[in-house]
Formats: sequence, C-alpha cells, structure tokens
Amino acid sequence: MDIIFLLIPLALVLVVVIVWVFMWAVRSDQFDDLEGPAHRILMDDEEPRPEPENDNEQKKKDKND
Repeated sequence: MDIIFLLIPLALVLVVVIVWVFMWAVRSDQFDDLEGPAHRILMDDEEPRPEPENDNEQKKKDKND
C-alpha cells in the first residue's frame, strides 16, 4: 500500500510532462504539414552541375573545394 503514495505522484508528474511536450509541439507547428516533407523528398530541386570542359578545370575546382 505504501507504493501507491509513490506511484500516484510519479504518474501525475509524468502526465504533466507529456502534456507539456505535446503542447510545445503543437505551438511550434510540428504538426502543421504532415505530408509536405514526404512529397518534397520525391521532387528533384537541384539542377545538374555542368561538366568541366577539361581536366585542368576539374583540378582547379578540386583545390578550391
């Protein structure tokens, strides 16, 4: 019976923490757009990089990177 005096306050603290985390997530728009990132990953936003004309340009580019 003594364990009840420990478990009930511990459970209440846990519920308060879970509710606080959920409210933080809602306020910071974590649930705003659930499908957008899934569709965005399938779209190719980047344009292909142009190929260097000769090996010297490639070596210069490698040194600068």
